Amino acid sequence: MNKSDADNEEDLKELVKSKAHIIVEIIEYVPNAVVSKTIIKKTTGNVTVSSFDAGAELAEKTSPFDTFIQIIDGSAEVVIDEKEFVLTLGEGIIVPAHARHCINATQQFKMISTVIKSGYED
Repeated sequence: MNKSDADNEEDLKELVKSKAHIIVEIIEYVPNAVVSKTIIKKTTGNVTVSSFDAGAELAEKTSPFDTFIQIIDGSAEVVIDEKEFVLTLGEGIIVPAHARHCINATQQFKMISTVIKSGYED
């Protein structure tokens, strides 16, 4: 396995369990980039922390599952079905399943996103 494969494998691992973490500090800002780190990854959902440099964006997409986004540093513009929300430190929003959405960084920010993949059986 070469170095880049090892790095990619490391990025897919969860955080260490039964250990306190300062979530806002486990990921750094990278110029002109969006960086993500998995906190928990399960078949029923996942929790990810991401950092966005100013000017970065998550292009418009849809997800078959509800996604909860919470800002843990800075502020972000979240657009859901063409409605714009500006979220600041500590604020969160639920992006409904199948909604068109994108995320824009007018300034640097970090967020936690939680995707729930179960409960859609009803």
